[in-house]
Amino acid sequence: MVKISVAENAVDEGDDMTQMLSTKEVAKFLGINEKMVYTLISEKGLPASKVTGKWIFPRHLVEQWVESNTVNYPQNHKVLPPYEGLLVIAGSNDILLEKTLSLFNLRHSGHLAVFGNLGSVGGISALRRNLCHVATSHLLQENGDEYNFDFLQRQFDRMPVVVNFCRRDQGIILPKGNPNNVRAVKDLAKEGVRIVNRSLATGTRLLFDRELKQAGIAGERIIGYDREVGRHMDVGLEILSGRADAGPGIRPVASLLGLDFLPLRQERYDLLVTRERFFDQGIQYFLSLVHEKAFIQSAEKLEGYDVSTSGKMIFPHELEAEAERNPS
Repeated sequence: MVKISVAENAVDEGDDMTQMLSTKEVAKFLGINEKMVYTLISEKGLPASKVTGKWIFPRHLVEQWVESNTVNYPQNHKVLPPYEGLLVIAGSNDILLEKTLSLFNLRHSGHLAVFGNLGSVGGISALRRNLCHVATSHLLQENGDEYNFDFLQRQFDRMPVVVNFCRRDQGIILPKGNPNNVRAVKDLAKEGVRIVNRSLATGTRLLFDRELKQAGIAGERIIGYDREVGRHMDVGLEILSGRADAGPGIRPVASLLGLDFLPLRQERYDLLVTRERFFDQGIQYFLSLVHEKAFIQSAEKLEGYDVSTSGKMIFPHELEAEAERNPS
């Protein structure tokens, strides 16, 4: 892990989300020399694009990259107010999650579940800052086998409860008929292929960049790599409209829109809850839904989901028995 310090007043402050920084400005912003910037691009995934032979850096993506690589967060001692009927969920978006939120609001009058689409990294950050009750995340660890734990350990002194919501097929969404004959990630570098991308704060982008690296492809070589949208469905709609030829996303979106799909892996999509709030009434109401017939039927109608482990406590195992003794 590279230790990064942000120099005070390093660059001109502003709220312009499209502000571009030069290599010199990024070096000043991160408090490092310019040679280290190139190392961070190649080895640590610092977001950058090369235009007319020069590197440029979208400032908001650099800031997101710094946050996603931060360790030893100071703990936030602010506490969410007692649960009074408003359940706040934040993080990675998902179609089945949206249906489950609707089911919650239909089943439990006097309660309201709302969702903030912040991406997996944003969801974990919101949970750490006590801005939500539940975070949703599918951040693949460097070992390629496990999810979320490395990222949680960096930000929490005490690990949150991790409950599986579902498993789902993650891959590349393609136009019907796959006219560009994309059979592997490396084919996205073909001349003329345009993609649409997801935010750096998402687990989907993390997997996509990992796959590009393994294929030996620099993202800036691909048309549209820097064009980001907020949801899986937005990726599908861009491809359906003909504005893009491919994009990272989940199989359920491709299935709903009648698009083709290149699978990369089945991933684990988890719910994260602090131990202090795990037995709040609204959280238990929500978790109980994943065992209901209506939830299972919703998943069966959306190709690409596996709910065989939905509701399974991934961590810590000792809470399983306590949860059984305290049914909602």
